[in-house]
Amino acid sequence: MLLAHAVTLAEARSYIAALADEAATFDGSVEYEHALLYLDLIHGDDVPALDTHGLTDDRAILHAVAVSAVIELAAHGVDKLQVELLLDMLDVARDRDNPNPEASGF
Repeated sequence: MLLAHAVTLAEARSYIAALADEAATFDGSVEYEHALLYLDLIHGDDVPALDTHGLTDDRAILHAVAVSAVIELAAHGVDKLQVELLLDMLDVARDRDNPNPEASGF
């Protein structure tokens, strides 16, 4: 794994973990944890440490950065189908994390 790939993977892992920590619902937190486990499964034993210190607590920003990092993983050789599955998992997690689905915004 090249350095750029490792940095992108660390960013994706950190932001997905932060989403799990900041989730408004238990179901949302569980779904984010599933996405994090799937990301780790894709990379096997080559997973950098998480660093969620100093990240924003705004879930919309965390989600946007996590999605961006996951999309960037495709440029580092991660299978595009796996990237799409992970993006879908993040969307499901975001939907389950919305305690009030009628409200606009997140």
